[in-house]
Amino acid sequence: MASKKKEVLEELYKLCSAKNNFVFHNDDVKKISSSVGFGNPFDVTKLDNKDKLPDSFIKNDIAVIHLGNGQHKFVNGINKIYHTFEPIKDCIDWNYHKSLLNQYNSSESNILSVANNQRILHHFLFNEDREFLNEEIINRPKTYFPHRTKTSFSYNFGQDNEIHLHNIQIEIDLTIEYKGIVGVFECKNGTPDSFSVYQLYHPFLYYYNANFDNSVNGNIKGIYGVYVVRNKDGKANDILSLWQYTFEQPLDITSIKLVKSCQYRLIKAN
Repeated sequence: MASKKKEVLEELYKLCSAKNNFVFHNDDVKKISSSVGFGNPFDVTKLDNKDKLPDSFIKNDIAVIHLGNGQHKFVNGINKIYHTFEPIKDCIDWNYHKSLLNQYNSSESNILSVANNQRILHHFLFNEDREFLNEEIINRPKTYFPHRTKTSFSYNFGQDNEIHLHNIQIEIDLTIEYKGIVGVFECKNGTPDSFSVYQLYHPFLYYYNANFDNSVNGNIKGIYGVYVVRNKDGKANDILSLWQYTFEQPLDITSIKLVKSCQYRLIKAN
């Protein structure tokens, strides 16, 4: 049986098909959620991996993009909107001394906090920089904590398909900057097989546009989106899987490209 959330999505698509207009508003989501009996309309359009789409959407290559100002749109092109995680070949045993609050909760923000405090995020992004490995703390990467912001921007969704987003809210789980290299992080628990590209692309584009602002003045030399997934092995050790991506064409969300990936197995030191 389909979930109530998927039922709401299918009814929304029927509504849009009847109007021959595939843009819909949060007000439409609320009305249909109420009629279907789904109690959390704010969750309907949060589709961070392909598994959350109805089977009919998978069959007909339908997905949802966000336009801002409470508007969304049904589009064709699931494989442009979602990216399947590549297999990871490299694995590092990372010895660490467990801190007091490391495992107090399993929230995504706590996962990133642990990975940041243990310098796993730094090692993953900058481990080829020999100077970085020997620098004092004052010269280490700078961390910027989670925040939400609203912005407007435009980008291409493949060739000849421009998307305009107005007053869109973007969420950035964590940002790290070092010598003009910016890393933005998204984090999840569990084993998703795919992710919605906008989770990395919107923060990427936010900082890409910032490079044209007087306060940054073109000093951003590179921007990378990093997806972090936490699991446990058979010995209950945390395993952090990290994938680093960039966008070969900064103004095209479909130009995502893997840079590298690695797993870190956290081994508690005695």
